[in-house]
Amino acid sequence: MSVLENAYDKARARGARVVFPEMDDLRVADAMARLKAEGLCEPLPLADPSQAHVDALIKARGLKEPIARRMVSKPLYRAAAMVAAGEADAMVAGADSPTKRVIEAAAIGIGLTEGVKTPSSFFVMIFPDGRELVFADCAVNVSPDAERLADIATASAASAHALLGSARVALLSFSTGASGVGDSVGMVRLAAEITGYVGPVQADAALNAAIAAKKGMDPLDANVLVFPSLDAGNVAYKLCQELAGAQALGPFLQGFRKPVCDLSRGASVDDIVAATAITVAQG
Repeated sequence: MSVLENAYDKARARGARVVFPEMDDLRVADAMARLKAEGLCEPLPLADPSQAHVDALIKARGLKEPIARRMVSKPLYRAAAMVAAGEADAMVAGADSPTKRVIEAAAIGIGLTEGVKTPSSFFVMIFPDGRELVFADCAVNVSPDAERLADIATASAASAHALLGSARVALLSFSTGASGVGDSVGMVRLAAEITGYVGPVQADAALNAAIAAKKGMDPLDANVLVFPSLDAGNVAYKLCQELAGAQALGPFLQGFRKPVCDLSRGASVDDIVAATAITVAQG
């Protein structure tokens, strides 16, 4: 079963309530209708501001009431407050909002999962030969330090478990093991020590058992590739699209207590439906 088929099955089984703060966008409205018709979730419109939303933000972040009240007047923050208040199980936004604003609202209203301090993103990459991998972080963190990279790896493993059924994590570098030196290699090595995942490791050794053996490491057959910088991750996923014909699903946000989706502002109705199903499946 493909990752998309699996996500659709999980979404139908969960019956999650998903709030869409940008439902005035015709693409979002059409996607909400399809999601309901296909039983993928229970789409929710943005609720009117309430004391429950204000209280949820106060409880989540310790905000003063006047500040929380101002925040829930804004659609993204109110949607996050609906999730925090238990009125919704997930939030899908970004069709008309920049990633930074979606992350800010989710971080304040929903918060990060225990043990994770850094919100991040991932793509599900589907290759013509049937391989499915998680690539992270390709959209949010420009130049993570070791602790942030460890957070990205931890969140990516959780995403892979939810969507692919397993997580074999490789922290990528231009060097494998102790063969190279440099600031970036040291950063990746420290992130590997923090998490216990394999790294630093070159991409070919992470994916190819024969090359791994030549480099003196056990076969990994990684299905989660964690890149040392946004430069590396963004370049890699676009090269896979253009040269290998891979399908890139995402980016999806990760690391939050409840599922949050940041849509591309150019997303089609089909994209929104698929992104919502994958977001719900992570729950």
